[in-house]
Formats: sequence, C-alpha cells, structure tokens
Amino acid sequence: MQEVIGSTPIFSTKGNLYGCLFRFVSMPCYTYILYSHKTDRYYIGSCQDMNDRLARHNAGYSKSTKAGAPWLLKHIEEYETNSEARKREAEIKKKKNRNYIEQLISSTG
Repeated sequence: MQEVIGSTPIFSTKGNLYGCLFRFVSMPCYTYILYSHKTDRYYIGSCQDMNDRLARHNAGYSKSTKAGAPWLLKHIEEYETNSEARKREAEIKKKKNRNYIEQLISSTG
C-alpha cells in the first residue's frame, strides 16, 4: 500500500491495514449452553459466532453433538475475549452438575 500525501489517515497507510483494524475492532466471544430434547442432554461450549456455531452443531459437524440434533440455545453469556469465554466454559463444565446448569438457565430466562 502506498503512502498518501496530503491526507490525514485514521490508520497508517504503511503496513498491514488488517492488523491495525484487528487491534481496534474486536468481536465479542460467547459461552453458551445448548439442550437436546432427543438425548435430554446439555452441551456447554464457547465461540465467536453463535449463529454459525449453532448451525454447525445442528448440521452434525461436531462429533460430540451430532446425535443430539436439533439443539436449542438455552443460555448465552458474552465476553470481550476468547480466553474469558473459554474460562467460563471450563468453570461451568467443572461443576458437572445438571441442577447448576438448569438454575443458571432459569436465572436468565
């Protein structure tokens, strides 16, 4: 990319523009709980694009959720970073408690 003379760019006109934008525009990350009526089970996960992730679960792309499709989104939490979302996912999974999951769902519904 060439430098533009006489302009007042918001971002540098030198180097990688994508890298500059990435630093200023961050996508939220999510921790989510899905439920399958078919298997009567919950699934806890995290992602950046909830619509895409749910569609992939329901299309059978994930080995661990393939048998439970269709999955329903029962709970979602938003975080600023992927590491925060994954930390929360691990925290919920560590409980290994269906009652905890159902209380979490009912407290936000």
